[in-house]
Amino acid sequence: MQVSLVTRCPTCGTAFRVLAGQLSARAGRVRCGKCGAVFDGIAALVEQGPEPLLLEPSPQLGLFDPRRPQPQPAAADDEEPLPAFMAEEPAPRRALWWTLSALAALALVAQAAYQYRAELAAAVPAARPSLESACRLLGCRVTLPRQLKLLSIDSYEVRADPRREGIIVLNAVIRNRALFAQDYPALHFALTDESSRPLTSRVLTPGEYLDRERAAQLIGRGIEAGGGASLTVYLDASRVRATGYHLELFYPS
Repeated sequence: MQVSLVTRCPTCGTAFRVLAGQLSARAGRVRCGKCGAVFDGIAALVEQGPEPLLLEPSPQLGLFDPRRPQPQPAAADDEEPLPAFMAEEPAPRRALWWTLSALAALALVAQAAYQYRAELAAAVPAARPSLESACRLLGCRVTLPRQLKLLSIDSYEVRADPRREGIIVLNAVIRNRALFAQDYPALHFALTDESSRPLTSRVLTPGEYLDRERAAQLIGRGIEAGGGASLTVYLDASRVRATGYHLELFYPS
């Protein structure tokens, strides 16, 4: 014998008698026979106190006055459509959603590959041919990585050239602390006065501060991972009376 329970519609407040089998038919989801609202019949169960509850008949649920013969009760009929907000999303719409999500993910991957193509080619050499092919279509180039924060000037000095008056000699070592080879940076060298204000400055490209005979080969190979590049540059300082100097690395935009 099934236990008779009472559940109350949270929308209209109408109480109905229901059997446990009805509630288990669709995980407790039932439709109110008075207002048509679909609700959780289990969560809406109420206790039957000493005073009898006024129960309403519900043709949709097959719940009738207990004094009359009851037809077979049933949970929310599968053939009755659920409200729009409770209906399952149509398969074509789900397929479209997943397709758009996949395209968005591919777009993000492509954007990241384009943005970090140099680092990707350095980390995965086998990917370089594919990246270069893609760049030929997009009008870009796969260069060596340019992570300026992983470059530093280990040591540098400026001294007068003992053989030529007014000429100074810049010696420096650029260190690459990255785990991959990096492009040679440009150098910004400035001569300053006593107040550290620049008197004159010059930008030195890799082709100017590297050995001319080996510049093309070195630039193509870059500064190797964990390696360094030594440089010696001669500069004319005869037109200023400088007391200091400043050297900075940068990559031209």
